[in-house]
Amino acid sequence: MASDLLLDRPALVVVDVQAGFDDAAYWGPRNNPDCEQNIAALIGRWRDRGWPLVFVRHDSASPGSPLAPGTPGNDFAPVITGVPDLLVTKSVNSAFHGTPDLDAWLREEGVRQVVIAGITTNHCCETTARIAGNLGYDTYFALDATATFDRVGPDREVVPAATLTAVTAANLHGEFATVASTAELLAG
Repeated sequence: MASDLLLDRPALVVVDVQAGFDDAAYWGPRNNPDCEQNIAALIGRWRDRGWPLVFVRHDSASPGSPLAPGTPGNDFAPVITGVPDLLVTKSVNSAFHGTPDLDAWLREEGVRQVVIAGITTNHCCETTARIAGNLGYDTYFALDATATFDRVGPDREVVPAATLTAVTAANLHGEFATVASTAELLAG
């Protein structure tokens, strides 16, 4: 079970769980209505164990983005409570390309394992997991603690959020990360 492997004071990296993602008119249909509940459970467990907790906020530079700094959508969603051990802000997909330097902080803290959760599954969460794996971290991807939106491909066909999530799991598992459920990560 994945939780049997979480013995090394893993950091929970909660990516971009921001109010702006509630704008269905902007983003379109979303999957996984249990995402925030699962994130809350993970945050609670990490706090109970005293494990490192990292919140990541996307400060969009795109005109009209609901995630732009200074807008209500840039704020964290209500599920993101308390003070993290580290707050990273970024304007690109990977939490490892933000400020302050996540990799440097994790190494300074002696953290070798990371668990990724947040929004969106196939963008910022997947990119963060790929970079974590490439940097040598023992990486877990809490698939049911992520959510994404339907996307339109270059052929103008809609790719459902559930399909994007399945593809992300296939892309990551066994190469960049271990894909696990919230229940697996909380067990033990």
